[in-house]
Amino acid sequence: MKLYGFPGLLLQSALIATCLLTGIAMAQTQNKTPRFPQLTMEELNPRQKALAQEILKVSSAGIGGPYNALLRSPEMAERTFNLLDYLRFKTSVPRPLNEFAILIQARLSTAQYEWWAHYPLALKAGLPAAIADALRDGKRPAKMTANEEAVYQFCMEMSLNHVVSDATFDRVHGLLGEQQTVDLIVLSGTYVMVSMLLNTSEVGVPNNGTPPLKPMTGAELRAGLLATK
Repeated sequence: MKLYGFPGLLLQSALIATCLLTGIAMAQTQNKTPRFPQLTMEELNPRQKALAQEILKVSSAGIGGPYNALLRSPEMAERTFNLLDYLRFKTSVPRPLNEFAILIQARLSTAQYEWWAHYPLALKAGLPAAIADALRDGKRPAKMTANEEAVYQFCMEMSLNHVVSDATFDRVHGLLGEQQTVDLIVLSGTYVMVSMLLNTSEVGVPNNGTPPLKPMTGAELRAGLLATK
């Protein structure tokens, strides 16, 4: 199957404000009829099934997670999968920093599945557990490297302020270069979209697992994540 190039996603972050204000707790939806009932391979048409076979090679939860909703729009799903393939496996951003940026979006959106899926990947890639755990708890991590701190501040300003200061941009650009800076911006926006899919679809941790993220208000997250050293 040919997967098509993805010309661009709308890098929106409206979900962040919504999730932070409502404090979405996916565990509370266990007894509710799913908004998008879980698809099975037997239900898929040939185009969907071909994409599903590719998804199964990389997904932590089969065709669950965001893919359960995406597969309902096959061409869009193909294009999105192609973009995610680049952003996860072929990006210019070093893997620990890439996973760090994904975790930042998961924490800001309280996207339980996203955190569940990417926390172990971040640790495996080399992100220190202390950094990931502080982020999980809504606190600015201590003892970050120069690159980690630059990525952290850049992602926080983009996501919470919707603008980036000259000082923050210049620092990331100087440390990572142009391609990594652009890849980091697109990664962050794409995982806002993934968070929207997950939270709007009410996707929690597989097998009714315990949600790893405590719901926090926007004020609580700003106070903790933007705290000065």
